[in-house]
Amino acid sequence: MKLYDRIRRTLLRRPFFEIAIDDYRRWRGFGMLYASAHLAKAIEATTDRPRIGVMLPTSGLFPVALLAAWRLGRTVVPLNYLLSKEDLAFVIDDAELDAVVTVGPMLDFAGPLPDHVKVIATEKISYKGLPPRTRRVRMKDDEPAVILYTSGTSGRPKGVILTVDNLSSNIDQIVEWVHFNRRDVMLGVLPQFHSFGLTVLTLMPLTVGCRSVYAAKFMPKKILQLARKHQPTAMVGIPSMFNALRLAKSAKRDDLASLRFTVAGGEPLPDAVSDGFFETFGIRICEGYGLTETSPCTNWCRPEEFRPHKVGKAMPGIEERIVGEGGEILGPEQDGEIRIKGPNVMPGYFKRPEETAAAFDEDGFFRTGDMGRMDADGFLSITGRIKEMLIIGGENVFPREIEEVLDQHPAVKSSAVIGVADKSRGEVALAFVELVDDAEFDDMALRSHCRERLAQFKVPREIRCLKELPRNATGKIVRRSLTSETSSDV
Repeated sequence: MKLYDRIRRTLLRRPFFEIAIDDYRRWRGFGMLYASAHLAKAIEATTDRPRIGVMLPTSGLFPVALLAAWRLGRTVVPLNYLLSKEDLAFVIDDAELDAVVTVGPMLDFAGPLPDHVKVIATEKISYKGLPPRTRRVRMKDDEPAVILYTSGTSGRPKGVILTVDNLSSNIDQIVEWVHFNRRDVMLGVLPQFHSFGLTVLTLMPLTVGCRSVYAAKFMPKKILQLARKHQPTAMVGIPSMFNALRLAKSAKRDDLASLRFTVAGGEPLPDAVSDGFFETFGIRICEGYGLTETSPCTNWCRPEEFRPHKVGKAMPGIEERIVGEGGEILGPEQDGEIRIKGPNVMPGYFKRPEETAAAFDEDGFFRTGDMGRMDADGFLSITGRIKEMLIIGGENVFPREIEEVLDQHPAVKSSAVIGVADKSRGEVALAFVELVDDAEFDDMALRSHCRERLAQFKVPREIRCLKELPRNATGKIVRRSLTSETSSDV
């Protein structure tokens, strides 16, 4: 059964169930279908292009837009409203969009769209009366359901094609692995233009028939209030979000007691955050792993299998291997590139055949660009990014190792490490830190802290303090925004 039909069947079977709750309204199953039919008519009357842009806040309105577009057989291009004006215009042009589904406040936030783009403002559509008729187009399994533009770790954003089957497969893999059911309640604030927010917070709950509670903006106090009110059983986020929750002044021990799944992804989970969250709430955060190109989930550490710094085993139907520099498949506890194969892996990048070809090896495995190691039981650890690896005096050093040590210091909220050229050693580490509230910056104390825990060649040559570390739309620290020219704020 196709993805659209699966979701439609779920909503029809639970017509009066509140399938989604957001900052603005409560969405019942039948109401979501009605709204999507009205929006489909507006899309049909505005554009006949095969792709439609969607720029909406995290809410129940986002799945309405997905269903409306898929009803017409169109591919959805979720737009990252946190991009620069130039990058947003690039994505619209690259995806060949001439219409975008959005809301007025979003345009006020992101700025005006290019002149040739027609705006389909959801607040101006009348949703009264029976839904108008639209010609239903059934999408095939191998047709693009969405094109997600990556945040562009190097160069301009590039479009990742995810097919109907890619998304359906990943939903099935998640459900089989952790047994989500209609009694679960998801709580999340991740952007739905991001693959994690799209699949785990939006499509999976719609397919299973469980409730999602959305917040458009991450505010720790509000998230804790929503948790007390709605008693979520699952929460997904990035480490910095969990860190902010455990540091919130309003946090109480039993605020998150209803959770059975607490999963962090997007970036490494520091020990300070993991241990601090457990101390505050009595809950262990499990780590997961995945990429936009894999729809995204490939690994998910289940609570009963919790192991520090492990992202779990590969989920059903996914093959993983660790590959060395010479292309050899490595054994347990050996560092190499993580490569992945499965029905959830993208067919390629939009209009980029050369980059698509380079993304897969001769056996059809996707080259993740991430370094990792697997233990004898098949549990995966992420050790860094290939391109972020530093070579200091001939030794391979991953920023994560140094950041982990810095994050253990009580004055440090978050850290980021980059490499800078050095005549004698090739590269040296330069660290940037963001401090907890009211902490004082002491470069010598932080370097001393590192010397006690790291080999001498790994100790940062210099540590600089920033009021806020640069982050992307999902809150992940963007190291490429930091250079040797970035000066301290203090």
